[in-house]
Amino acid sequence: MKQLLTLTACLFSFFIFSQNERIDDLTVRLAYQEADSVKVDLSLMLIDELFKIEDYKKALLYINQTAKLSQELNYTKGLAESTYYRALVYTNRNDYYNAIDNYEKSRKYHLQISDTLGVAKVSNSIGLIEIKRGNYVVGLKNSLSAIDIFEKQDLKEELSTAYNNLAEAYFKTNQIDKAIEFNLKALEVREQINDRQGIINSTKNIADLYSLRKEYRKAIEYYEKVLEMLNPSNDKSIRGEILPKLGSQYLHFKEYDKASEYLVEGLKYNREQGNDEGILRALNAIGNLNLQKQKVKLANLQLNEAYKIAQKIDNKTELLENYRLQIALDSTRGYFENAFFWQNKYYDLKVELSKMDDPIFPTDVEPLDLDKSNPIEEDLDNIENKITDNKSSWLQNPWLLYGALAAAAIMLAILLFNLSKHKTYRDEIKKQNKALATEKAKYESIFEEKQHLEEVNDVKDKLFSIVSHDLKDSISSIKAFLDLLKEDSISKEEFRELIPELSENANNASSLLFNLLNWSKSQMQNLEPKPELFNIQDVFHTKIALVEQKVEDKRIVLIDESQRDFVYADRSMVEIVIQNLITNAVKFSRTGDMITVSNQDVNGKSLICVEDTGVGISKENIDKLFNANKNFTTVGTKNEKGTGLGLTIAKDLVELNNGRIWVESTQNVGSKFFIELPKTAPKA
Repeated sequence: MKQLLTLTACLFSFFIFSQNERIDDLTVRLAYQEADSVKVDLSLMLIDELFKIEDYKKALLYINQTAKLSQELNYTKGLAESTYYRALVYTNRNDYYNAIDNYEKSRKYHLQISDTLGVAKVSNSIGLIEIKRGNYVVGLKNSLSAIDIFEKQDLKEELSTAYNNLAEAYFKTNQIDKAIEFNLKALEVREQINDRQGIINSTKNIADLYSLRKEYRKAIEYYEKVLEMLNPSNDKSIRGEILPKLGSQYLHFKEYDKASEYLVEGLKYNREQGNDEGILRALNAIGNLNLQKQKVKLANLQLNEAYKIAQKIDNKTELLENYRLQIALDSTRGYFENAFFWQNKYYDLKVELSKMDDPIFPTDVEPLDLDKSNPIEEDLDNIENKITDNKSSWLQNPWLLYGALAAAAIMLAILLFNLSKHKTYRDEIKKQNKALATEKAKYESIFEEKQHLEEVNDVKDKLFSIVSHDLKDSISSIKAFLDLLKEDSISKEEFRELIPELSENANNASSLLFNLLNWSKSQMQNLEPKPELFNIQDVFHTKIALVEQKVEDKRIVLIDESQRDFVYADRSMVEIVIQNLITNAVKFSRTGDMITVSNQDVNGKSLICVEDTGVGISKENIDKLFNANKNFTTVGTKNEKGTGLGLTIAKDLVELNNGRIWVESTQNVGSKFFIELPKTAPKA
């Protein structure tokens, strides 16, 4: 190890020596060179070397001299490059106003000499600085235009930076899918150019993004890849960051041994490094682990220490997580007054963070059109020239003015005559339009009645179909079992073995009747909502309790992220909808899958979400889900039966309560069902 460090120091010293030698060589050559374009190019090479060793003060002296000589020689390339380097100096000083001004000038010079690569280089730098400043639209436009050029010329290093810029912009505006896409692109390019630090950063970013999207297995995969790449000596800070995050991912699957291994190592490692950020993250996660394992006293100590550190370093994200865990801790201990205190803090901070995280630009951003140096200025120049030309022509030939006035008078007279002549026609047209409107209203009334009759007929057909097939099958099966027992065809012991199947058939029949009655009422318009104000979290808790046995049988991880919030709707109807969605999530989840229920305030309405990582829904089947006439139903992952009515009922009941329901799903990835409901009574 000592030999390796010595070798590294020697190589670094050799690099510095050779670099200084090159700077000295360029300085000498520059002193004896005549004042021409060759001298400008030599000076630019020297500036580049000074930038590599971060001697920005000396670089700026040469930049100013080079720009002055380029201007005297009318050497546009020299002006373009020297202005670009000046912008880089301002960027390093965080003087963004002057940096942007010089970048724009540099791009203008590059456009004049049709230097496409130079334009792309400058645009990418502008994109980076604008993204850092929070001007995401401008930043994205510039980076996208640079990427087009870099991709065509296959410039790997430049592409790596540009992809990373875009990924950062998309992340900061909550467009997680786009952020993952461009981080993956950056990772691919960085692997091709063997950029070790870039590979580590991109892999870590991808893991963080998958964790945000709650794809914890993917996050684990990428976090473990990062750990494998890290050098224990040089990558201490990133190792301290990754260990607690990796442990937290395993907690979601209740893999306590794995989680404990990474979290304990992470806490110890960060304490050794004195890294408060890493200590905080590890303490929160270990507190959560001990809370889940009912080690309440230990969890209390760890969460209190984490709380103090979070306040000290003002890490709002981890402070929010600490509040959430403090609520769970005090609720477990029965300290409900304390839990209420933490709950208020949690929601206040959550609102504050949600405002900070709101996207601030539209998602569809097009790259800049770099074919013109400044299209706005050119258009203004053209308009100004036209106005000047027109003014001079009128002044030089007054007869044109008299002719124009005479033509205008004649046209006005013709217009008045036509208006008078067509008044009668307009009155007649109005009468005909009125008659047509009356006929149209009659036709629409007949058409609506026809549609209603067709819908009623479809309802009748659907009811008969279900009653004659599904309900008949379930009841016939139950009757057959009872007949066997009645006729002594099977023993009581054999019958007991059949009881689970009998119970399942009875449950199917009961569920079917429940759905049929509610759906037929809604279709026949006999179902009137009785809205009231109630806590949606209570509904979640009640309905989750009903599926606990099935969740346990399938070994599904059910995460309750619901929060206390009030909805104005018919409670019994909302309960039916929530029950249908949770039951469906269980039905289409496989062993080990996850179901998450949550709600939040969005624009003054309650947005409810039931999400699963189950089998998902194909695109062609999504349109059939809420339409009873499609007769669409599928069996669950353990051959659970369905009527095809559950989501139709859900849609009808949600819409009766002035809400809406929709789904987002990817096959073999999972589904998210959303319900939006009002929180207050509608204004009269």
